[in-house]
Amino acid sequence: MQLLVGQVAYGASIALQVRARLGLDPWDVLHQGLARRTGLAIGTWTILVGAAVLLLWIPLRQRPGVGTVCNVVVIGLAVNAVLGVLPAPEAIGLRWSYLVSAIVLCGLATGAYIGAGLGPGPRDGLMVGLARRGRSIRVVRTAIELSVLFVGFVLGGTVGVGTLLFALCIGPIAHVTIPLFARTAGPPERGERKEIACVSA
Repeated sequence: MQLLVGQVAYGASIALQVRARLGLDPWDVLHQGLARRTGLAIGTWTILVGAAVLLLWIPLRQRPGVGTVCNVVVIGLAVNAVLGVLPAPEAIGLRWSYLVSAIVLCGLATGAYIGAGLGPGPRDGLMVGLARRGRSIRVVRTAIELSVLFVGFVLGGTVGVGTLLFALCIGPIAHVTIPLFARTAGPPERGERKEIACVSA
């Protein structure tokens, strides 16, 4: 239940940030850019890209959990569902309230679904898998996110102050919420610490 609630909330946070129109996180810049180029919904591209990234786990010998598979499907469906009912405000104050709410909700949702301990999302798992080959998680995360941000921007995704604010705030929030919602007793194992660092770095 914690896993599913967290992933639905994560999808809702993406929808809020889309409607704020002040800038998205790097992966959603890519998803939105693809959506604008193809006509498919942004949540649909969230699913398609997640599935493609999951295939990259195979050569990295990463093992998905039930949370990984749910992540691919549930978050994208939640994005589309919430965007279908969420109005797009024109007033800048409301847009900022959407943005701040999106970042806080995303931090809480991240803690909930990762804290459930049922497997990381496909994008986090990709970063962890690459880092296990002797590379720094910070370097891997930065390289991947800058790459998808650039491609998404070229495709027409929204980059703005929200992109920067998300990058600055999501790590500190997730640093608190992941252990807060953790379902395992005691300190995390080495692999779990890497997954947590991947999100909160």
